[in-house]
Amino acid sequence: MKAFLLAAGFGTRLRPLTDTTPKCLIPVCGKPVMEWWLRLFSEHGVTEVLVNTHYLAGQVRDFLRDWNARCGNPIVTEYYEETLLGSGGTVAANRGFIGDDDDFMICYADDLTDADLTAFQKFHRTHDGILSMALFHTNRPKECGIATVDKAGRIVEFEEKPAQPKSDLANAGLYIARKSLFAYLPKDKELLDFGKDVLPHLIGNMYGWQTEGYLLDIGTMENYEKANREWEHR
Repeated sequence: MKAFLLAAGFGTRLRPLTDTTPKCLIPVCGKPVMEWWLRLFSEHGVTEVLVNTHYLAGQVRDFLRDWNARCGNPIVTEYYEETLLGSGGTVAANRGFIGDDDDFMICYADDLTDADLTAFQKFHRTHDGILSMALFHTNRPKECGIATVDKAGRIVEFEEKPAQPKSDLANAGLYIARKSLFAYLPKDKELLDFGKDVLPHLIGNMYGWQTEGYLLDIGTMENYEKANREWEHR
């Protein structure tokens, strides 16, 4: 399987750390977050990864060059964005990366996780929906994208940061999609966001998989410090 690893953000909430280091290369327990992702991909059969870059792209490019020379599993390709395209825009612009594959993964590099991607892939093969979304239980549903699922696991409602959440099942920012997803990715939109512009159109045609693995967005200083405390024990 191939995967998109979205890594081009500025990391403004992690300043001053990100004044000189891109967020995806901030170290957790001695290794860049991106390296933890690539190790996870390697463990679960992901063979090729496309990483988008923008802010401090040269540092990310050097890291990826070193990874390909040192490990090469998975093989990583960089896609530089002179202007940020948004999470959906990066995928839309790289249809050719998928080639003839039926399924592919989409992940956010500012999440730290040890999710069982093999189990996630098995789940994806149990239905014919366009997309599988990893979900987790949150105690802050007003701050997340919240899904409501039926008995079959189909997502029947999805809302970003709802004022009145109908469940506590939150979007983990980890997807497996079928190539039919590209029909829902308009190429004429300047900035295409997955949560706002794509997922609402897939309601009834996507399914939720609950991950029991560790998952933390390291995008704030509080969470980054928490990640360094907790990750070493896993």
